Amino acid sequence: MRTQVSSNEGRQQLLSAEAPTLEIKERLLCIAGLLILTSAFALGQKHPKASDIPTSSLIDPSNVAALIQSKSEKPLILQVGSHVLFQQAHVPGSEYVAAASTPEGREQLRKRVGSLPKDKFIVLYCGCCPWEHCPNVQPAYKELHDLGFTNLKVMYIANDFGKDWVEKGYPVSKGD
Repeated sequence: MRTQVSSNEGRQQLLSAEAPTLEIKERLLCIAGLLILTSAFALGQKHPKASDIPTSSLIDPSNVAALIQSKSEKPLILQVGSHVLFQQAHVPGSEYVAAASTPEGREQLRKRVGSLPKDKFIVLYCGCCPWEHCPNVQPAYKELHDLGFTNLKVMYIANDFGKDWVEKGYPVSKGD
């Protein structure tokens, strides 16, 4: 049995029944649009890459090993990656700063070098992963370069610290 309603009542019932559905659709479209804009913005951003560091600023692990074993003045060697990896194995005499991929890590780096002369010999390294994927060395290099440090090198670790330092028999320290 069908009940008849006036055309105005019918429209109102239809609109009120569709209102929540339309509101949800509008919200979903708005969210989808924001996601598209966010993705486009993120894709347009240039993420720092270790390969952006000039080759003239790179130093080979064998040269760093020779430096720490020589009797001459040692450079300040800063590990700018994972604290866990630093505790497991690190270059003797190096200091852990923080992961330079974070704003907090770069702040720690600035604090550590703040009182140093701009011509201080500094070697940065990470070793968390293959060079082309390292999120830490380029931001650390850029930070110190932008601060005006002129005697700055980054240890080129092609694979990771284990393969390119430990397994090659270079000296290792453990813990903090």
